Amino acid sequence: MRITTPLKQRPVDYIYLAFFIVNILFITYIVDLEQLVIKDPAHFNYPFWPRPFFIDMIHWWGNTFDPLQAARPVWWKATIWLDVIIFGPYYLFATYAFIKGKEWIRIPTFIYASILFTNVFIICSEEIWGPIHAINLPMVLLANAPWFLFPVFLIWKMWKNEFPFTRAT
Repeated sequence: MRITTPLKQRPVDYIYLAFFIVNILFITYIVDLEQLVIKDPAHFNYPFWPRPFFIDMIHWWGNTFDPLQAARPVWWKATIWLDVIIFGPYYLFATYAFIKGKEWIRIPTFIYASILFTNVFIICSEEIWGPIHAINLPMVLLANAPWFLFPVFLIWKMWKNEFPFTRAT
C-alpha cells in the first residue's frame, strides 16, 4: 500500500508547477499560437487571439533578438504544432498530477520531456550555427534554457524514483 506525499512536503514540485502554468497561460497558447495564426509577421491583420499587445511583444522579441521566430520555417512550425497539440494538454494533466500526486504522469513525462529536449536542442542548434541565427545569442540561449533544462530535471525526477509522489506505508 502506498500513500501520497502531500505537495507541501514536495517543495521542488512547486517549481515544476510554476513551469507548467507559465507554459499553459503564456507560452503555448499565446507565444506559440501566434506563430501558427500569423503566417507572415511583416504583413498581417490582428486576429481575435492572441491579443495585439502579445503579438506586438512577440514580434518585438523576434525583431530584436530572434529572427528565427519571425522566419517561421516549416520545421519550426512543426515544433510549434507539437507544443500546441501535445505539450499544452500535457501541462494541464501534469499540473493536476503534480498537485494530487498521481503517478500515472510518470511515463507521459518521459515522452514529453524527450520530445521537448529534442525540439529545443534543434532550435538552439539553428540559433547558433544555422542560416537564421540569433541576433543576440546569449539572450536567446538564456530565454530557451528553461525548456532545455526542465526536461532533463523532469526525466531525472521520474527516473530516480518509480513512485515520485507516494511512499510505502
